[in-house]
Amino acid sequence: MRPPETPAGTDASPASSPSPSPSPSPAPPPPPESAAGERLAGALRIRRFTPAERWVHRATALLMGLCVLTAGCLYLPQLAELVGRRELVVRLHEWSGLLLPVPVLAGLASRAFRADLRLLNRFGPHDKVWLRSALRRDARPESRPAGKFNAGQKTYAAWIAGAVLVMVGTGLLMWFTHLAPLVWRTSATFVHDWLALAIGIVLAGHIGMALARPESRRGLRTGSVSREWAEREHPLWRP
Repeated sequence: MRPPETPAGTDASPASSPSPSPSPSPAPPPPPESAAGERLAGALRIRRFTPAERWVHRATALLMGLCVLTAGCLYLPQLAELVGRRELVVRLHEWSGLLLPVPVLAGLASRAFRADLRLLNRFGPHDKVWLRSALRRDARPESRPAGKFNAGQKTYAAWIAGAVLVMVGTGLLMWFTHLAPLVWRTSATFVHDWLALAIGIVLAGHIGMALARPESRRGLRTGSVSREWAEREHPLWRP
């Protein structure tokens, strides 16, 4: 008897049956060098500001910018004609100025913010050295010792805080005309206008210095700075 024929195109051998496809192998773990590099990069950066402190700065900058912009639209005829809607501009100016101290007051709930306020309010012997070097235009880092904040930052913070209080007070006298006699309101208008001009000039200098210092901007944007920058610019700071 002849064995059954195998159909054409097939192989009767069991070894020719299709084998299951192998499962994909897992991705190899990252080399230890990359993990070590990430740890090293993290160690080279130190925290300078907490999220609460950064939001206080951003909110204050937004309100201050709105005050300056609306003031320009109120006092410069070219901008006034370009923008129009003077009543709306006046209301924006009044409310942004009135709310200007609110971010700082809200920031007092943060322990880190209160600690930085104490540092900004203290001038030490090294701050006098920093100011003398700045007046001599000596930009060498070793001639300008500084803690977390240098003497220039402390001076700016004190001046702008006082200026904001004066602007709010004089602005209230101009807004609520029944609070004071005419001579007081006239004096308040004079002080308000000229101090606004001074604030605009100081803010322009502040922004210009920030643009020239990318690591300082990065600290306010991300909260951390490089250790090398901190040791060079703020050698007395112990984070």
